[in-house]
Amino acid sequence: MKFAKTHEWVKIENNVATVGITDYAQNEMGDIVYVDMPEVGRVVAIDEEVLELESVKAVAPVNSPVAGTVIEVNEELDKAPEMVNSDAYNAWLFKVEVTEESGELMSEEEYQNYLKTL
Repeated sequence: MKFAKTHEWVKIENNVATVGITDYAQNEMGDIVYVDMPEVGRVVAIDEEVLELESVKAVAPVNSPVAGTVIEVNEELDKAPEMVNSDAYNAWLFKVEVTEESGELMSEEEYQNYLKTL
């Protein structure tokens, strides 16, 4: 798993990136009440806003840490968006068939050190 400075996590297996938000991000947002999912088939660029999460506090963008085509969205979050709060690292948001990966992704240790600077 790798991490972006914008608090997304990404796990890439067999050229498919699974993307979610970090525990830090969900904690900062508060209770998530709605996930505005992207269309399957949408082509996304690195750092492009792909969806929005709506919480009781605010609306926050989620960016893609990779470029490629959205091939799947987590439809379970339509009925239970709070899953992101209860298990941020298993409640993935979308999957992308990867054409390019950001060179600015961090390891978990690098991300934890980055959080200390915030």
